[in-house]
Amino acid sequence: MSVWPAWEVRETGDPAVTWFDVRLAFADGAAVDLLAVVSGECVSIEDVRARPPLSLVDLADLADWIEGPLFDRCAGGAGAETGEAATRPGGSRRARPAWPRGREGCRLVAEEYRAAQREGADPVLAVMCATGHSRRRSLRLIAQARDAGYLTPRHAKR
Repeated sequence: MSVWPAWEVRETGDPAVTWFDVRLAFADGAAVDLLAVVSGECVSIEDVRARPPLSLVDLADLADWIEGPLFDRCAGGAGAETGEAATRPGGSRRARPAWPRGREGCRLVAEEYRAAQREGADPVLAVMCATGHSRRRSLRLIAQARDAGYLTPRHAKR
């Protein structure tokens, strides 16, 4: 993956907004080019071009693919001079909080879900905020918690 700064805008008193050209090239010849915008602690994707086109699942996973290299580039990581993202032993730095996997993760998802229900808030949004995952991934975690028996079934069988 390659990451290059495209341009940066600074306004008085506001954090800089930086646009990055990102290119992912895969061994089978597929490629994804995108324009990512970094402002403060937020990253947005403004444009995506993929050859061949991305499936909806791949499009949902795109943020996970670029997260580490963009963070490295913004933090002035080792790849800042070459346009290549730095790789680190032991995995990439994550923008989302650490979340346990397996039964412990399912139990915590269920707790967040039920707490939001009690408060009259959106339970899916509560799980999204707690895990740092997208809505799609949070719905999968909620389904796993249901399958593990931590939440009641969504629909009663007739």
